[in-house]
Amino acid sequence: TSSPSSYMTQPLMLSSQNDNGAPPPMIRKKSSLRSRWLVLVLICVVMTGSYYTYDIPAALHQQLADYMPPSSNYETHFNLLYTVYSVPNVILPLFGGTFVDRYGAPLCLTVFALTTFLGATVLSIGVANQSWEVMYLGRFVFGLGMESLCVAQSTILSDWFDGREVALAMGIRRGISVLGKVWNNIMSPIVANDGRRGGIEASFLIGAVLTCSNVVAAGMILVVDNNATKRLKRGEALQSMTDALLEYEDEDMEEIDVTASRRRGGDGEDNPQDGGETNQNKKSGVHITDVQKFTPIFWLLTLSCLMVYGCILPFNNVSSGILLERNFFTPSPTDCGLEDPDECSAGYLHQEKNNAFDAHGDICSIAPTQAPVLPSSVNHSVADADAKRSDDWEHDEYVYSSLTSKHVDCGDPFWVDGCTSDYCSKQNAATEHAGKIMSIPFLVAALLSPLLGHLVDRIGRRAQIIVLSSSLLVIVHLTMALSTLSPIAPLIGQGIAYSLFSAVIWPSVSLTVPKQNTGTAFGVVTSMQNMGMSLFPLAIAAIFNSSGRRYIPNVEVFIAACAASGVVVGLVMNCLDSRYGNKLNAVTAKQLEVTEHFIKAGNNEEVSDLEDEDDMYYSPIHPSEEGEFS
Repeated sequence: TSSPSSYMTQPLMLSSQNDNGAPPPMIRKKSSLRSRWLVLVLICVVMTGSYYTYDIPAALHQQLADYMPPSSNYETHFNLLYTVYSVPNVILPLFGGTFVDRYGAPLCLTVFALTTFLGATVLSIGVANQSWEVMYLGRFVFGLGMESLCVAQSTILSDWFDGREVALAMGIRRGISVLGKVWNNIMSPIVANDGRRGGIEASFLIGAVLTCSNVVAAGMILVVDNNATKRLKRGEALQSMTDALLEYEDEDMEEIDVTASRRRGGDGEDNPQDGGETNQNKKSGVHITDVQKFTPIFWLLTLSCLMVYGCILPFNNVSSGILLERNFFTPSPTDCGLEDPDECSAGYLHQEKNNAFDAHGDICSIAPTQAPVLPSSVNHSVADADAKRSDDWEHDEYVYSSLTSKHVDCGDPFWVDGCTSDYCSKQNAATEHAGKIMSIPFLVAALLSPLLGHLVDRIGRRAQIIVLSSSLLVIVHLTMALSTLSPIAPLIGQGIAYSLFSAVIWPSVSLTVPKQNTGTAFGVVTSMQNMGMSLFPLAIAAIFNSSGRRYIPNVEVFIAACAASGVVVGLVMNCLDSRYGNKLNAVTAKQLEVTEHFIKAGNNEEVSDLEDEDDMYYSPIHPSEEGEFS
C-alpha cells in the first residue's frame, strides 16, 4: 500500500522513452498524478462530516420540540436554524469563490473547515443551555464556513481531475459524502432518545467532533497539494531546459542560456512576453466583476439550482415531521378515551392498566402507526412521587386541565417513565423509524451518484437530465401531498432525482465559464442556492402555521410547485443550449471539441487554442454576442 508521501515522490516521467525514441513527456498537470485519488478520499472525509453535522437538526425535529422550552412558534424557531445558516451565504460564497481563485482552494478549504468546527461547537453549547439564540449563532458561524467549503472542494476536484474524470470524481465524492446524511438520520435519533448515551446534547456534540476531524483532513489536502505544485513546477522547469538543449544543441552556449531563460520566464513558468501568462497573473486578474461576462446558460443553471435544490434540501429539513404526521405517528382515534381520563396512561405513577375505550364501550383499536391515547388532564407534583424518582423531573409540578400532545415532553423523565411511558416509547420508535426512511433519498444518491457521474461523462445530455430530474420531483411531491401511499417509493424517486440533478448541475458550471473563474462561478451558484435555502424554510414554516400546524397537503404542494418551476427553467435552458452548439448536451468529448471549434471560429479566435486543455470548459458566449450565432 502506498503512503501519502510516496504519491508525491513518484517519477514525473511517463516512461523512459516514447515510440520514436524521443525523451518522454513530462507530467504537467495534477490530473496526471496518482495522488489525485488521495485528495478525493480526503475531500470525502471532509464533506461526510460536514453533511452529518448540517442535518442533525433535521433528524431531531420531534426531539427538539420536546427538549426546547415550550413555544407555539416552534416550527418557526426550528426553520430559522436553516435560515440563519443560509442568509450570510447569499453573499459570502461569491467572495469565497473569489478568495479560492486568488489564494488557492486548499488553503481556503482548511480555513473554512476550521470555521465549521467553531460553529458546530457553539451550536452544541446552545443546545446544552436550551438557548435558541446561541444555537442561531452557532448555525450562522457553521454556515459561514460550510458553503464556502463546498466551493473550495468543488474547485479542488476541478483542478485535480481533467474533463473526462471531473464528473466521475464529483459523483464519487457526492455518493460517499451523502452517507453522512444517512448516518446522521439513523444515529442521531437513537442517541437523542437514550439518556444513557447523553441524549440530545450528545447528538450535537458528535457534530463538533466530526468537524474537528475535518480540519485535520483539510490540512492534509493542503500539504499534498503544495507538494504536488512544487514537483510539477520543478518538472516544468526541467522540461523547458531539456527542450531548449535539444533545439539549440549546435548553437552557441550563451544563446542556449538566453533562449531557455526566456521560455522559463526565470522561474520555470511561461514568459508573459512570449504570449503566455503565469498562474499568478491569472489569479491577480480575477475579480468579482467577472460575473458580468458569464453566459446566459450559466445564469439559467444558477436559477435551476435555486429552484430544484429548494425541493430537496428544505424538504429534508422537515421530512421527519412530515413522515410522522403522514405515516408513522398519526393522531389516535378521536372517539377513544382512557378508562380513567384524569390519570396517567402508563408508568410508575399509575401501576394499574388504564385501557382506552371507544364511544361504544369497546376496547379502542389503535393502529401500529397511531399514537396511544393520552389522559384528558394531569395533576402531579414532586410531593406525590418517590423522592428518588422525582429528583429527575424537570419541573416541580405538572398541572394540565386539558392535556394535549404539545404538553408531553418525552425527554422529561416525568413523562417518559412516570406518566405516559406508552406514548413516549411509541413516539421514540416512530422517530427512529422515520429517520431510517428519510435516509432513503441519500442512500439512493450514495449508490447512484458515482455511476451517474461516469455516465454523464460519456453521454452528456446535461440540460435534458435537469428537466428529467425536475419532472420526477413534481411527481414525487404530488404523490406525498395527495395520496396515502407508502413514502418509500416517492422517496426512492426523490433520491433518483437528487442523484440525476447533482450529477449534472455542478460539472455543468465549469462548462460555461472560463477556467480561471471556476471558483467564482461555483460561488455564484452556491450563493443563489442559499438564497432559496434562506427563504424556503421560512415559507414552509408560514404555510405550516397557516394550515392548522400541519404539513400535508399544503407544504408538499408548495414543494411540487418549486419543482415545476425547475422544469420550466430546464426547458428554456435546452432551447438556448441547442441554439449555441449543445454545450451542455454534448454527447461525447469529440462533439464537445467540435463545439469549441465552432464557437471560437465564430469569434475569430485562433483554432489552435482548442488544443489547450486548460480552456476546455470555456464558453465565450456572452449576452452581448448572442446575435452572432442567431
